[in-house]
Amino acid sequence: MRTLFLQAPSFDGFDGGAGSRYQARREIQSFWYPTWLAQPAALVENSKLIDAPPHKTTLQDVLGQVRDYDLAVLHTSTPSFDSDVKVIEAMKATNPNLKVGLIGAKVAVQSNESLEQAPIVDFVARNEFDFTVKDVADGKSWSDIKGLSYRNSQGVIVHNEDRAVMHDMDTLPFVTPVYKRDLVMENYFIGYLKHPYISFYTGRGCKSRCTFCLWPQTVGGHRYRTRSVGHVIEEVKYILKAFPQMKELMFDDDTFTDDLPRAEAIAKELGKLGVTWSCNAKANVPRDTLKVLKDNGLRLLLVGYESGNQQILHNIKKGMRVEVAEEFTKNCHELGIKIHGTFILGLPGETQDTIRETIKFATRINPHTIQVSLAAPYPGTFLYKQAMENGWLDERNAELINDNGIQIAPLHYPGLSHTEIFTSVEDFYRKFYFRIPKIASIVGEMVTEPDMMKRRLREGVEFFRFLKERRGVAQAA
Repeated sequence: MRTLFLQAPSFDGFDGGAGSRYQARREIQSFWYPTWLAQPAALVENSKLIDAPPHKTTLQDVLGQVRDYDLAVLHTSTPSFDSDVKVIEAMKATNPNLKVGLIGAKVAVQSNESLEQAPIVDFVARNEFDFTVKDVADGKSWSDIKGLSYRNSQGVIVHNEDRAVMHDMDTLPFVTPVYKRDLVMENYFIGYLKHPYISFYTGRGCKSRCTFCLWPQTVGGHRYRTRSVGHVIEEVKYILKAFPQMKELMFDDDTFTDDLPRAEAIAKELGKLGVTWSCNAKANVPRDTLKVLKDNGLRLLLVGYESGNQQILHNIKKGMRVEVAEEFTKNCHELGIKIHGTFILGLPGETQDTIRETIKFATRINPHTIQVSLAAPYPGTFLYKQAMENGWLDERNAELINDNGIQIAPLHYPGLSHTEIFTSVEDFYRKFYFRIPKIASIVGEMVTEPDMMKRRLREGVEFFRFLKERRGVAQAA
């Protein structure tokens, strides 16, 4: 079937590409590659991938092309679901013969509810959906496709047998040729990565059991299933030829450092190629491994600290001790590895005191940059189950974002309101960044790296504009 893969037009600045972690507008506009769509697109011959938000592709632009296709597959999420359904309605009004399916964690765990809520949708591909989508595109009978939920000819919703999880990850084709064919790499930018960058996955799944983390609990699983070192390096070599302008490579695996010997082996091959690279890591990587990674091109680690309060880390099953994270961060500073630290406010056990403790922790360990998010109980996660059982989540906040795509504080606790959690984000940013040492380091970076100056100034303007918009949200609440 002539197949279109689509990240639909949405809120201005909405990043749905980072489907595994963060689905909202951000403090500084940034876009991840839509790897979860690019992977099945790489499996389906003569397909096309449209990633609307970073390319500023409008609904009318999409509708102008939709007559050329028999099948459309959209990535959706809890925050974008209603908007995505409206896009599908418009697509089917333009091309009534079009079959449309959805993929993503939202439909993996709420396949029946999603089809009931959106009669316009023909099917959803559950869990690990790559080959499920390929089977649909190849014209296989829907009744024979594992992992598929669909409406039969009588309009009855049918759920086929689950598809087995993949173990030989080398059977998946490279995604970056799809990037080259259909995307403009300069439209993808992340504040803490060099621009332009490329990101892709070398494996799926995460050994950690964090209660809030979406994709390990819904699609990827808790076993880190990896591509072979040789397979990864072959794709890196392709990238170096296809994207000579690339300044940084980002491995977007949930936790690239889950397998330390493999991480070191990949690093040593990257060192031979002279690649500057970054990855997601847990704050427990030994110093010896950090040195091997740094000596072979590692520039930055994206680290989920989440909280500076030990009890909250226990509550979310982080499997991390505060003192271990501090020692890890100290080692990174001494070795010259930069850290983008992510924190979450509003996790179970949060109080005004624990928020202050986390802010003090962040300023003490002093990552290069930070991101502060609000606890988001996505359906399918243990956090969502807890929130529903304990009455922490109000139904009116279940969409996780407001009408403008800004993340809200959906959870509340006895003694800690939605508004208090929401407003603490701005307090966190101000206390972290408006310190003389931090301001001096940012200015120093701009002076020593002139190409960063315009970017940092632009980001600063975006940041303050976003904070102003958030204040409006808080006042309305």
